[in-house]
Amino acid sequence: MWTNLLDPAHLIILLVVVLLIFGPRRLPELGSSLGKTLKMFKDAQKGLEDTSTRDQNPSLPKE
Repeated sequence: MWTNLLDPAHLIILLVVVLLIFGPRRLPELGSSLGKTLKMFKDAQKGLEDTSTRDQNPSLPKE
C-alpha cells in the first residue's frame, strides 16, 4: 500500500493540490513557517538529547 509513496508523479500531484488550496502567494510563507517549525523541533530534540546525556553522565558540567 505504501510502496513508492514518494514517486515523482505523486510529488507533482501533491504540489498541484497544495497550489490549488493555498495559491502561489502563500507558498513562500508556508515554506518559511514549515522551516521554522522544523528548526524548533530539531533544537528541542537536541536539548532533550543533551539533557539525557548529562543525566547518564553526572561528571559532565551543567549548562
